[in-house]
Amino acid sequence: MLSGKYLDGQRPAKGRLTLYERFKRYTSERAESTTRAYVAIAKRHGLDPAQMALAFVNDRPFVTANIIGATTLEQLKSNIESADIVLSTEVLGDIEAIHLQQPNPCP
Repeated sequence: MLSGKYLDGQRPAKGRLTLYERFKRYTSERAESTTRAYVAIAKRHGLDPAQMALAFVNDRPFVTANIIGATTLEQLKSNIESADIVLSTEVLGDIEAIHLQQPNPCP
């Protein structure tokens, strides 16, 4: 979802939201607008949106393991590379601002 690949009604053939009904909660207007905001942060700072999301999780002091969801080798490579990304204070502040506006976009 946070890669941005589902924005504007896109449904990649092998994507989880396309293949599985159980992910419907990620398809609401609130989920899409929040995703769009996070993707905009990533683009503004020259980051890959999915890598930014994983780097954010890796930065949380209470996380002992980040569970990734790669379905292709290309995604796996990108996910692994996110371990080397350190988000700036500005990026973290931008993420927090979105979270404060919408703390639970996909209930």
